[in-house]
Parts: sequence; C-alpha cells; structure tokens
Amino acid sequence: MKFYIIIPAHNEAEFIGRTLASLSEQSLKANKILVVNDQSSDETAQIVKGFAERFPYICLFTISSSEAHLPGSKVVNAFNQGLSQLDDNYDVICKFDADLIFPKNYLRTIASHFTEDPKIGMAGGFCHIRKDGSWKLESLTNKDHIRGALKAYRKACFEEIGGLKASMGWDTVDELLAQYHGWTIKTDPTLAVKHLRPTGFTYNKAAKWKQGEAFYKLRYGWFITAIASVKLALKKGDPKLALDYLQGFRKAKASKMPFLVGKKEGAFIRRLRYKKMLSKIF
Repeated sequence: MKFYIIIPAHNEAEFIGRTLASLSEQSLKANKILVVNDQSSDETAQIVKGFAERFPYICLFTISSSEAHLPGSKVVNAFNQGLSQLDDNYDVICKFDADLIFPKNYLRTIASHFTEDPKIGMAGGFCHIRKDGSWKLESLTNKDHIRGALKAYRKACFEEIGGLKASMGWDTVDELLAQYHGWTIKTDPTLAVKHLRPTGFTYNKAAKWKQGEAFYKLRYGWFITAIASVKLALKKGDPKLALDYLQGFRKAKASKMPFLVGKKEGAFIRRLRYKKMLSKIF
C-alpha cells in the first residue's frame, strides 16, 4: 500500500523533528511525507529541510495564511493546499499533526487493517499524553473515534466523502459521512501515539464558540447539541464550557450559517447519534 502523509505545521520547531524521526523509522515507510509550513516564524522549515536532505520522500511546502489559530479551518486549509501539490497515486492519505511520536509499527498495522477489510474507510490509533510521569490515554478520546491528529483514509473513502471540510468539526463530519456512504471506522488501541502537546493548547479566545457552531453545521439540532455540549465540557473538566458551546450553536443558528452536510446526511447523522445514545442507556 502506498502511503502519502501531509503534516500541517505552524511554529512546530520544538516537536516536528521527533515526529519526522518516528515516521522515518517506520517498519513500513511512507511513499511521500509533505510538511506544509504555514507561516512559521521559528526553525520549523530548517528542521524539515534537514530531514528532506536525508530522506528523499520528505518534502517541505511553505504557505502563508491567517495567523489566527482557530480549530479546524487553519489546519485543514493547510492540508488541502498540501494535497494540491501531490499526485493521486496513493492508496492511503494521512493527515498527521506535527507534535506526535508514532510507534515503529504504526503504518504497517494501519495497512494491514485496510488490507484485511475492504470496507474500512478510515483507521487510526489513539493519542496519549504525558501525565504524572507516564503516558496516559488522552481524555478527549472516544473508543470509536479517530482524533484529527492522526487520520488515515482509504483513497476511495476520502474521495467519496469529498475530502476534508475547512471547519471546526471536520474530524467528526468525515467519520459521519464515511458511515453514511457505508464505510466503517477502525480504531486500534494497540497503537499508542505520544501526543507531545495537549489538544487546543494554542487556540485563541474565539475558539470557544466554534464547537457549538460545529454542532449546528452537523445538523445535530438543539437536543443532541445540549447532550454533546455537556458531555464534552465534562471531559474537558470545565462544565461552564457547555454554555459556550450552546451559545455558539445559538449564534450559528441565528446567522443561518451554512451546513457542512445535506438534509439526508443530517437525518442519517441524527439517527446515528440517537442510536448510540440509546445503546449506552440500554
């Protein structure tokens, strides 16, 4: 299987070297690794160039976008610009963050999942963060969800869902649309990836509204949004965040913000969410 990896990076000099080192040491090597340097002011570009000199499959592509670090749009725009620089001669396309350390068998294991089951459209491991002297599963992780930090898509699935949406919630809508089109999502708990920086660490203050906007764009409706908001706020250890999410939903609804999914897709998503809720109750 041919793997293409795109890594959006903005001021990642502290971590990008360890990420590229772990990918260069994989038992199954990627065919191409493209680091999209998005307006970095640190040594990110120089570090990537050093790896590119040693490994011909690693490349650097520099872009200039907004300095605002809002969840979703900045990273996906960088990914999409990187994607436009690559050919389509791949079997698996990956969007990885620039602050991860992958186990040496990561890509080989992902490839085996895709090979063994042709209905798997997306596959990934789990992020772990350093806490109290040891690596522990990141609290935001659900057992059936692949974090946006380490997405791997089968080519046919990636094309059928229309690629990645430049919006908060992109790493949820991709999985929902994949299931809408009949694909399955594979998570592998044996693939423990070290996440060197907590999720959302660099987001600016405007990010607090974005989660509620994402729930609206996914056509969740008020009831599912309320439950999802409380659940996520509790996971983050700050119940007050639920109010921000609901406020973001209200603002998006009042402004008639465009949806990320169509009516039929939205109806499917709501049925899927209700089904999961009921399965946890009963």
